[in-house]
Amino acid sequence: MPVITISRGTYSKGKRIAEKLAAKLGYECISRDILLEASETFNIPEIQLVRALHDAPSVLERFTYGKERYIAFIREALLEHIQKDNIVYHGLAGHFFLQGISHVIKVRIISNFEDRIKEEMKRENISETKARYILKKDDGERRKWSLYNYGIDTSDANLYDLVIHVDTLTEDDAVEILFDMAGRQCFKTTSESKTILNDLVLGAKAQLALIEKFPMVEVTYKEGIAYLNFKKVTTDSGKITHQVYDLLKNFDEIKQIRTNLIPEVGFE
Repeated sequence: MPVITISRGTYSKGKRIAEKLAAKLGYECISRDILLEASETFNIPEIQLVRALHDAPSVLERFTYGKERYIAFIREALLEHIQKDNIVYHGLAGHFFLQGISHVIKVRIISNFEDRIKEEMKRENISETKARYILKKDDGERRKWSLYNYGIDTSDANLYDLVIHVDTLTEDDAVEILFDMAGRQCFKTTSESKTILNDLVLGAKAQLALIEKFPMVEVTYKEGIAYLNFKKVTTDSGKITHQVYDLLKNFDEIKQIRTNLIPEVGFE
């Protein structure tokens, strides 16, 4: 069965659509679960990590290689959830890590800004002026966060299989459209798409195993081979190879490791 990822702005009704869709499909609906796991890794309160998502990269910059560690953890946690199938995920980053997997339906939910302001005013009991300011800031920071971490603009329609504007279309209309899409043959899980996802999961797990020792490593995996790109290397290759084999020794699926060392360039 396909997996659905839903990207949405604050008060864009994407969360409610995700929950309704998951219930109709009999799927698990996830979002904050992954953030809760990430907060344990970074040893900071979950609410602080959520605020980091909305208030730009400043929180992660307080940690050594915070950005790299955060991305590695979120990637692994999300991919492991997605591997189970029958998932609706709503929130940041889902569509970034799942490009190229044919049984993942990537959706963007948008709604009228004025409607979002009214929802913000109602829920937070604030003035229109304050609600407008908060939403504009939140939208800007979400975009900044995505560009900073992934180099991708969340408003780019090319990232998605479908962009739904909730206006004339209602929440329930959106659920029905996505329910229909989930049943279409083109989004069925295939052995090929499953293999691509499993390779992504293994690569993410291997990267997470290396991230504390080598925070600038990027790992991909395919057909028994782990491909490791090391950025800003200052250690000799022999020492790195020994450490890598030790850290990955429990990955039985990995039959061969290929490393590419990119030295740190200095300027006088």
